[in-house]
This record gives sequence, structure tokens and C-alpha cells, in this order.
Amino acid sequence: MRLSAKFSGDPDAGSNARAAAEVVRKLRAAFQTGKSKPYEFRIRQLEGLLRFFDENVDILCAALWKDLHKPRQECIVTEIEIVKNEIRSALASLKKWMAPRPAEKSLAIMTDYPFIQHEPYGVALIIGAWNYPVNLLLSPLVGAISAGNCVLIKPSEVSENVERLLEQLLPQYLDKNCFEVVCAGPEDTSLLLKEQFDYIFFTGSTTVGKIVYEAAAKHLTPVTLEMGGKSPVYVDADADMALTAKRIMWGKTLNAGQTCIAPDYVLCTADTQRQLVEAMKKVSHDFSTDQQDSKDYCHIVSDRQFNRLKGLLKDQTIGFGGQTDAETRYIAPTVLTNVDPASDVMKAEIFGPILPIIPVADVDQAIRFVQQREKPLALYIFAKSKKVIEKILRGTTSGGACVNDTIMHVTVDSLPFGGVGPSGLGAYHGFSSFETFSHKRSILWKPHGLDFLYYSRYPPYSEGKTKGLIALLKYRRPLPSWLSTVFIFGLGGLVGYAARFLNNHFPLPAFLQQHAERLGFPSSR
Repeated sequence: MRLSAKFSGDPDAGSNARAAAEVVRKLRAAFQTGKSKPYEFRIRQLEGLLRFFDENVDILCAALWKDLHKPRQECIVTEIEIVKNEIRSALASLKKWMAPRPAEKSLAIMTDYPFIQHEPYGVALIIGAWNYPVNLLLSPLVGAISAGNCVLIKPSEVSENVERLLEQLLPQYLDKNCFEVVCAGPEDTSLLLKEQFDYIFFTGSTTVGKIVYEAAAKHLTPVTLEMGGKSPVYVDADADMALTAKRIMWGKTLNAGQTCIAPDYVLCTADTQRQLVEAMKKVSHDFSTDQQDSKDYCHIVSDRQFNRLKGLLKDQTIGFGGQTDAETRYIAPTVLTNVDPASDVMKAEIFGPILPIIPVADVDQAIRFVQQREKPLALYIFAKSKKVIEKILRGTTSGGACVNDTIMHVTVDSLPFGGVGPSGLGAYHGFSSFETFSHKRSILWKPHGLDFLYYSRYPPYSEGKTKGLIALLKYRRPLPSWLSTVFIFGLGGLVGYAARFLNNHFPLPAFLQQHAERLGFPSSR
């Protein structure tokens, strides 16, 4: 459905507010029936999402080309297959993920069963981003479905061709009562945020992320905020320059640098800068001799973003690149040298194919440079020395890090992906996605009987009881899982032995003898 008046022709904000409230009510009513919780339902939805990708590859690639001039290989690898792998992982592991997870036992609860049950939050809102409009919307959806939630799915209005496609096609593959695609501009997204959700997952800029966080706080709604920041690259003097240049340039030109974990700037010595620029210039030529007309190179998403990026080139020393074309929103892969840390290009995340290099004296100055700025979403290190690599990892903080490569850590679904501080809150991918959209419910299941083991907790209190409780509750190493089984079997044997002993020495009254076997006592006949 579409909320925005620019699409619907309805200028009545009140009407859009009512529509937003109605769709949330519908999803909540569906969740309260328990429809989205069973394992079989979750599997069917995941299989439906997988069919959506399998049956619409060409249509998705065409829409991504119209919005971003995105090459087909990048569409398939970074938008489609990466999400399909998330789905396959969930299909293979969901039963295990949903199973209760036993917790460690202490002496005080040796006969009990403590466990963690993952439960869906309820109605989740997922707000996607324009730079990877399929991946960054549907990858978290995999986690939300796997966890058993009902979901309001809000694509980015900036990538309008993909938005229109998702609105038309996605409902054909998912349950219409539990999942709703809502198209809305910024003003109508604000209306959505006034509604009470049980979880909000947002991907986008830090500025908008703060607005989402503030709206969620009014309802105490938990959130995941996937944002960005200036992800630094340190290149050591001993790095393989040809390989380093290739991997940095690939990470920077992928999606024309419109990637939240793209290398944002490089720190290296002045001598290393000279070698690196020459190597990157060669790599750029190897990638394409005519980037502007290349089908393997993405363009900038909008005029607004194009003009912002072009403005960052002003008064900079260009090592190579710098060519622009406003009509096609093309900006060539561009490397800037000897960049002043106070210049505009270093004030915010670049989010485009422009790479500043800032000379530093040594690795220690590079670490201080990173420490003095906001914590980035990613950090990249190119070095052969294990000592240098470990020194940088110990001395810095980032959402994630990758050594001797860029971007690739995000493809490992066993690694949680997310930021820290201004670069993000929370993480997802693989099991982490399932956990993100799940409430971890702590449960202690105590059996009937055996209450004599806990007599010390009941009044009247005494010093002896207090000492007994202290001994029971004192932290020790967690007990082996088999010990409680042995204890229960031993206790059962002891009770049986006691019953036989009492029967032998204190026979049952004659009027009970005839019922002894039925009651579980050995007959003395």
C-alpha cells in the first residue's frame, strides 16, 4: 500500500495517519492469533521469499539498473544471492534456533530445568535504504520471519523503481495478513513512527537514525540502527601494494562507493602514498578503460547526491580521476592525495567513489587519528606484520574489521554485522538476525516435590538456614549437565531403599497390605 500523497493523490495527512494505524492494527491482530509463530508457517514464508528471488532475477536487475545503473553482477551477488544465502541458512537451521537453550545450573537448582526460549517480539517495522534497496530491506526480513514476527516492510522511496516492484510483487509470495509492504515518503514515514511497534529495524543515515531512535523511545520500543560512518583504511609499508590497491579500489568502486562499509579514507606514510596511488591508478584502468560508459560501474542515485559529492572535490589535489557528468550522474573513481583532515571531505561519510589519502608518520599516529574520531562501522588493515595488525585492532574500536581485504567480512553470516556508537546499534546476519528479532525469555522449570531440599528458604528463619542458603547460592563453577541426572537417579534409588527398609522393619497395617502393590510399596506377604 502507498501512504504518500505524492503517489496516491490524497493530500489529507489525517487519512494517511489513519491508514498507518490501520495497517499496524491488522498486523497486530494477525500476530495475536499466533499465526506467525509455528515452525511450519515460518518455513513456508521463507520458502516464499526464496521463490520471489528465483522467479524475479531479471526484473530486479532491471529496476536496480534504472535506479542506480547497478551492474548485473553486483545486482546478483550483493542484492540477491547474499539474501538467498541468509534464507538458506535459516531454512537449514531454524528448528535448532527455535529449540529451548539450556542454561547453566548451580547447586541451588540442581534438580530444576533452566532454559532460554526465543520468542517473537510481535509486530516489527523494517525501514530499508536506497543504496542496496533489496538486500538491506529483505535481509533483516529473513530474521524477522525466522523469529516469528509480523512485519511492516518499508522500502526506500529514493530507489523508486525497486520500491514499486517490491510493492507489486512481494505480497504475492508472503502471507498478506502477517506481512505488509508500505510505500511512504519522509513525512508519511514519520506517521508510521508514531505507531507503537514491538521492534524497529532501520538502515540509513545517522541523522535519520536519531529521529527513528527518538520515536521508538516514546514507546520504549527496542531498535536496531544500521548506519555508517567514516571507515578508515591503514596501509602499512610492508603491504603488497598491487593486491592492496586492487582490494581497496574494488571496495571503493563497488556500487560507486555508495556502501555503508566502503573504505572512506586511507592512512599511510607519504612514501607508501606514492606507491599506493600508482598501484590504484593501474587497477582503475584494469577495471575499465572507459568507466563512464561501462556496464560494470554504478552511477550516483540522485542529483542531490551527485552535487554533494562533486562539491567535495573542490580545492583538493586529485591523484587521478575527478571526471564527472551531471546528466548521467557519473563520477569517476577518484583518489585525493595529501588531504587536510579539516577539509570538507573529511567531515562526514563520503558515500561515493572518492577516496582521500591522509599521510601519517607511523602506525601510532594512525591509531591516534582513528581514536580521535567517532567509532566507524568498519576498519581495514593492510599489513603483513602480525604485530602491526594486532596493535591496530587493540588500539581502535569499530563495528567490524577486515584484515588485508575490504567489504568481505559482511558476507560471513556467522559474523554479526553492526555498528558501535554513532555507526550503529545492534547487529544481524545468520543466527544474529534471528536473535535480533527475538525476545530471550528466561524460564526456570521446577518439578513437583523434592521441596524438602529447599526448606531453608521458608520461615521461620534461623542462622542455620541462612548459612545453608549462602552455601547453596554461592557462585561456583557451573555444574556438569550430567550431575543433576545422576543426583535424581541417586535420590530415586535412596527413596526406594528407604521404602523397602521401612517396610521390612515397620510392616504395613493389615488393612493396607491388600493395596500395597497398587500403591507402589513392596508386599510383605
